[in-house]
Amino acid sequence: MPFVITDPCIGTKDTACVDVCPVDCIHPRKDAPEFEAATMLYIHPEECIDCGACVPACPVTAIYDSVDSVPSSQKDLIEANQVYRNGDAAAMAAAEAIVQAHIGARADPHAA
Repeated sequence: MPFVITDPCIGTKDTACVDVCPVDCIHPRKDAPEFEAATMLYIHPEECIDCGACVPACPVTAIYDSVDSVPSSQKDLIEANQVYRNGDAAAMAAAEAIVQAHIGARADPHAA
């Protein structure tokens, strides 16, 4: 899996990364009906060409260039990026459930 969007994107959804992506692999786009409901943006791992244009474009440094670079506290968001598929309601719901569990675990001081 190439690039991964993580925690700083939650609630931010700045689309500067979408604007610079040459293959349109970051979803949902601002003009997509799914945008408002999405908690964060996702990189489709099979569409991404590893160009890296999104990394410097992200104003909140939410994008990592590999799964190995993702901080341990955010590793669960790797799966969210892996399962999200724009236009596939079940996949989008699965990704959003992972993000919501991540948010819940962050808020719980007793979470591991």
